[in-house]
Amino acid sequence: SSSSSGDLYLLARLVHGEARGEPYKGKVAVAAVVLNRVKSSSFPNTIAGVIYQKGAFDAVSDGQINMQPDNESIRAARDAMNGWDPSNGCLYYYNPKTATSRWMLSRPVLLHIGQHAFC
Repeated sequence: SSSSSGDLYLLARLVHGEARGEPYKGKVAVAAVVLNRVKSSSFPNTIAGVIYQKGAFDAVSDGQINMQPDNESIRAARDAMNGWDPSNGCLYYYNPKTATSRWMLSRPVLLHIGQHAFC
């Protein structure tokens, strides 16, 4: 449907903005975190609602969400939407080298993929 293709493209734009240069598995995991949030009662219940939640993603805050996603980011978003979740249900991720949020840094890390810690 056009709604799901719009969601796919928006998710791919987020993946491109947040995980460019990360391993493919890490890109899928970033997309999966968005989808895990959609399923969680603690977050908005749409992909757009989660992505555009105030302060949720640096790529939205700094405008990288508006970049054209590459084919790998689109494929990663599709794989996540089709059920692949390399994050194993995580609701958060961050780059330990650049993160400054004390709250985020206090989350228990469950796994690392590329430069991202998933919690």
